[in-house]
Amino acid sequence: MADKMADARCRRGKVHLKATGQPILLATCACSDCVKAGEILQNLPDAPPVVDQSGGVPYVLYRKNCVTCLSGADLLREHRLKQDSPTRRIVASCCNSFMFLDFTKGHWISMSRDRFEEVHSINSAPKAKGQSVKLILLLVWDWAKTGFRSPELSFAKGKLEEL
Repeated sequence: MADKMADARCRRGKVHLKATGQPILLATCACSDCVKAGEILQNLPDAPPVVDQSGGVPYVLYRKNCVTCLSGADLLREHRLKQDSPTRRIVASCCNSFMFLDFTKGHWISMSRDRFEEVHSINSAPKAKGQSVKLILLLVWDWAKTGFRSPELSFAKGKLEEL
């Protein structure tokens, strides 16, 4: 379904990401790292909420090679809970909007569901809450479709700085 497209933007519209194809799944993660990072990020000056009413962080998962940055790549900044963590959270520095989580060893990124303009364009994805067996199986199945490759995000490479 390469014809499906969804736009994600920061609150000020300076960072614009485009996702193509079918999302891998919708998930809300309530693990301690996602909640801790979400609380840190939503407490940045003028930042929008990250943790939702259920106490988790709502994501839309896409393959890395299905997401491009149309504008604002120079505004993207990373936050890691630990310096050597393979997981980095990316924020638009112009308005401190949390944009996505990048598990650098994986083939997908977990985009903030709140950044999408049209929620109906992503609602057809399978749904999972937290780290379930369904989530793991969907990720492994999708990874197999890529030939078990884990691409880097071309628009984020070398352009990120610590918050």
